[in-house]
Amino acid sequence: MIVLGIETSCDETAAGIVADGKEVLANVIASQADLHQAYGGIVPEVAARRHIELIVPTIETALHEASLSLGDIDAVAVTSHMGLVGCVAVGVSAAKSIAFARDLPLIGLQHIEGHIYANHLEHPDLDPPFLCLTVSGGHTQLVLVEGRWRYRTMGETLDDSAGEAFDKVARLLGLGFPGGPEIDRLSAEGDPRAFRFPRPLEKAKSFDFSFSGLKTAVKNRIAELERNSGSLPKADVAASLQEAIADVLVGKTMRAARTLGVDTLAVTGGVAANSRLRQLFAERATEAGVRLVMPSKRLCTDNGAMIACAGYHRLRDGFRSSLELDAVASATLGEVEYEHALA
Repeated sequence: MIVLGIETSCDETAAGIVADGKEVLANVIASQADLHQAYGGIVPEVAARRHIELIVPTIETALHEASLSLGDIDAVAVTSHMGLVGCVAVGVSAAKSIAFARDLPLIGLQHIEGHIYANHLEHPDLDPPFLCLTVSGGHTQLVLVEGRWRYRTMGETLDDSAGEAFDKVARLLGLGFPGGPEIDRLSAEGDPRAFRFPRPLEKAKSFDFSFSGLKTAVKNRIAELERNSGSLPKADVAASLQEAIADVLVGKTMRAARTLGVDTLAVTGGVAANSRLRQLFAERATEAGVRLVMPSKRLCTDNGAMIACAGYHRLRDGFRSSLELDAVASATLGEVEYEHALA
């Protein structure tokens, strides 16, 4: 079965084509990073208009890359829940149009479910139960995947996500947008022990996260350094920030794995491409004897292949959306309604 996956939840117009839930035939991402760089962040209205311009060319490019036509597609999957609603609506409209015109099954998905299934593209033997941390520019969420389509949220951010903290500090340091890759690059030149930034909620009993206070602490230290010395060791600040975020993410996730007694851990989302986070997770997982799976960096960021993969598995298990599928800005995992579903 060949599934076309469409993802437009934020600032990347993405279309992926996946065969049988595991073979990536195409994975095309049209980034808007340059467009939003002048604003230092995503402008929802601007992003939505750009999606309208890019959605058809992106799908056409994916079909060309896979050497296929729409006549070869067996189903269409799309992010319909969770994201900037104007952006999500563009993808949903495109998916519904294709499904209607070609009489194809349509599968709407919650965005984070797509990220969870990015792991299945490279680790098809990944079976529940397992613990999954999704960490990106808009999300920091720790979910126990108890069974097929059964999720239990163990923790999430109470304010800023980890990706937002990276972006905001990158702006303070005069780096480019998005900030995560820039912080990662600059950190390689700095000392992660130069500054001891706070680890918010590190010792809290809950598995929730908070990065707003960390961002403020870094902002105050930057102001102090500029005021007292007139110079700013950007690489040291970046490396110390990165270490603090990685410590919190890895520490809480590993503690949750111990508490829940799970022996498999998945990490996904755009921030999962961060080199220090990947290194620290690998070290801690090895020490704990826990299996760690992470998508390759190309599948960590928002992409259509992960949506196509999740859509394939949903459809195989009897789930299907109606053409009344709508764009929804916020939804919990498992909240998407389906026209058909096996008991």
